[in-house]
Amino acid sequence: MVKPGIEQLIADPPAELRGKRLGLLCNQASTDRSFRHSRDLVAQAFPGQLTCLFTPQHGFFCEKQDNMIESDHGRDALTDLPVFSLYGETRRPTAAMYEHLDVLLVDLVDVGTRVYTFMSTLAYCLEEAARAGKKVIVLDRPNPVDGVHVEGNVVDDELRSFVGLYPIPMRHGLTFGELGLLFNSHFGIHADYQVIPMQGWQRQMTFADTGLPWLFPSPNMPTPVTAAVYPGQVIWEGTNISEGRGTALPFELFGAPFVRHREITDFLDHALLAGCLLRPLMFQPTSNKWAGSNCPGFQLHVTDAGSFRPYRVALALLQAMMRLYPLDFACKAPPYEYEYEKLPLDLILGSQQVRQALADGVEIRNLEESWQDDLWEFHAVRQRYLLY
Repeated sequence: MVKPGIEQLIADPPAELRGKRLGLLCNQASTDRSFRHSRDLVAQAFPGQLTCLFTPQHGFFCEKQDNMIESDHGRDALTDLPVFSLYGETRRPTAAMYEHLDVLLVDLVDVGTRVYTFMSTLAYCLEEAARAGKKVIVLDRPNPVDGVHVEGNVVDDELRSFVGLYPIPMRHGLTFGELGLLFNSHFGIHADYQVIPMQGWQRQMTFADTGLPWLFPSPNMPTPVTAAVYPGQVIWEGTNISEGRGTALPFELFGAPFVRHREITDFLDHALLAGCLLRPLMFQPTSNKWAGSNCPGFQLHVTDAGSFRPYRVALALLQAMMRLYPLDFACKAPPYEYEYEKLPLDLILGSQQVRQALADGVEIRNLEESWQDDLWEFHAVRQRYLLY
């Protein structure tokens, strides 16, 4: 049985936290296995010490949709604590916010993918903690797409952004606590940082193996299956292909009015599709791209998580769209995550060269080979920060 960091904290509260003013970075998905929220558990375990809450992108209740839809500061109706939004007028904690606390506890469900902005929020919290002399403690949780597989090119220097602060690949194979160690030590933040590790988690586990309930950490991450496909399917956000927003199956569904099923399946090298199945269908988004339009496309089914490579599959599909529909396919225009000039697709991919290679018809295997040296270097660095 996997016990996440919040349960470990409550079972054995560190003596060093006695008398400290505590802040908590969380959202509605931050609960124990019995659905008790972390703010309530912390408030009970440390009476009178919890002074404020922080929220990442999408707001405390994960109610805010999509890119650059901000949340305001407020007060928590249950505890009357101030709630500071880290995806609004600022994406960093300010000195005034940190005046409320001595230690920032972080309890967020991450999804193991570079472009999911919670990790950038963690990095900013660490940077400001180093400046302010505050401590940060991550209450660790499982990487839902396992802690073994690492996939994709690392981010080019000129494309660093809120969806790629550091040169790491799309699928990094680290837990949130391990990411904090990587950011803090390898990338030189040097804050006072600690991880409360999980008990019972093993790196090869998918989320289904953990026995924990899934609570959606953002409005378009409704299930662990969504998380499994997200490390690849997220690239559609940078294009005019619907990623299934406005449907009940975001990221599992993708398509556009100009897509033709047979053309796509005939174009693809099916050796690249190990561990998954593309099921042809049509859907009609109720919002976002192509709202109200019939979109021929596919549902991406994961049949074997161990052999499925979501980024590889998505690149193969993206190349098919680019090559088959040059007059219809388009890259989305800026802005994207507060970058107002660079193409969103380049920011998501972390590379202009990858986009150009796909458009030029470079084979996916050759493209993957081109970044293996960087990936092996990341592997070597990553090994230093593994807790499990």
